[in-house]
Amino acid sequence: MPQLTAKDIRKLTPAERQKRLEELYDELSSERISLATGGGTENPYRTRIIKKAIARILTVQREEELGLER
Repeated sequence: MPQLTAKDIRKLTPAERQKRLEELYDELSSERISLATGGGTENPYRTRIIKKAIARILTVQREEELGLER
């Protein structure tokens, strides 16, 4: 999966953004569970990518709340 950029996130509708955010939280949860149960992940860097994508989506949502345009 390619990394999400803020430009791509801004193109999504708010409903699509919320759906994508929920998917990322689920994915992060499963990554954390697999690490906690002793099973390693295929790509340890994946957790960082997921967290950054979540932060980008939340940032774009907050910008829209405040009425900031980019």
